[in-house]
Amino acid sequence: MKNKIDTNNNHRETVVVAMSGGVDSSVAAALLHERGYQVIGVTMNLWDYDRVGGNINRDSGCCSIDTMDDARAVCHQLGVPHYVVNFRDEFEAAVTENFISEYMEGRTPNPCVRCNTYIKWGVLLQKAKELGADKIATGHYARVAYDEKSGRYLLKRGKDPRKDQSYALWGVRQYGLAHTLFPVGEYTKDEIRQIARHLGLCTANKKESQEICFIPDNDYTRFLRQKRPDLEVRLKDGEIVDQQGRRLGTHRGYPFYTIGQRKGIGVALGKPVYVTEIDPVHNRIVIGSNDDLRHIGLIAEHLNWITFEELTEELEVEAKIRYNDPGAPARLIPMDNGEVKVLFHQPQRAVTPGQSVVFYQGDLVIGGGIIKTYLKA
Repeated sequence: MKNKIDTNNNHRETVVVAMSGGVDSSVAAALLHERGYQVIGVTMNLWDYDRVGGNINRDSGCCSIDTMDDARAVCHQLGVPHYVVNFRDEFEAAVTENFISEYMEGRTPNPCVRCNTYIKWGVLLQKAKELGADKIATGHYARVAYDEKSGRYLLKRGKDPRKDQSYALWGVRQYGLAHTLFPVGEYTKDEIRQIARHLGLCTANKKESQEICFIPDNDYTRFLRQKRPDLEVRLKDGEIVDQQGRRLGTHRGYPFYTIGQRKGIGVALGKPVYVTEIDPVHNRIVIGSNDDLRHIGLIAEHLNWITFEELTEELEVEAKIRYNDPGAPARLIPMDNGEVKVLFHQPQRAVTPGQSVVFYQGDLVIGGGIIKTYLKA
């Protein structure tokens, strides 16, 4: 890859497009090229099967040679350069190691949020600026706007409510938003497919990836066992207890469970039971009824505010506690330690430490953070 890209071509803005080899990033590159931007396609090599295992796709999944070839083919068709950058070490340090450590602490992480915050809007944005690019672009279904009154860049939901990805972007800070384009955010997924077919892009009918990218077999327990071979030996035979602390059985290791889980717990009580608490300090899993999963609120940490610099007073928002959550009305209460208390108008099910909570007002993303703990009635 060149150390510097020529950005003097008719004084157009140069944009590095993060290309995964999928239809969304392919159309993002095509739209920007059509609008007169000088487009540079970049595919990030973030992991390999030797590091993560689970090669059920025979090297045809994310970060594989096939996906890189698809991205390269799209760039060739558009007449724009394409490069592959190796961010494996950075990805392992920021994403996969965090994924493992969070599970070891009894929490359920969201690696996509970490990747967006520290890889795409971290090392990729830095690399793009080093190369002389003005901005980066991705295929996310989200929108960015500038508010002249506040002088801040705003993050908004994508036009397609079924595909909106703003939930996973709450960690992007002002500098990142100021140097970002989301070309597909103004379209629906069906419209993006139509554009890709009209242009004859090889990715037009490509299926979407649903699993965690670095766990291609979607088996996170296999991944944890591979990365921490002694995990099961050290943590097996911990207690499974009920809400009163009575011992009901033993588990195979608390990192293999998550809040709200029903199947595969390992005890039969003649009625549905769920994981309601994970206690890593005592190597204990607590189970209970569906009602025991209802929480009146949560405490969030590691916050990033987008529409303002700092939360200084109580605020009414819609709070989403997981990606596919429709959201629920809630009140934000700032705390002296920089954390925030979130009180739901109605109790919510299975608030999960480690997951992201994202705050909205209409289409605007107010900010977000990581769920530290849930609050019971």
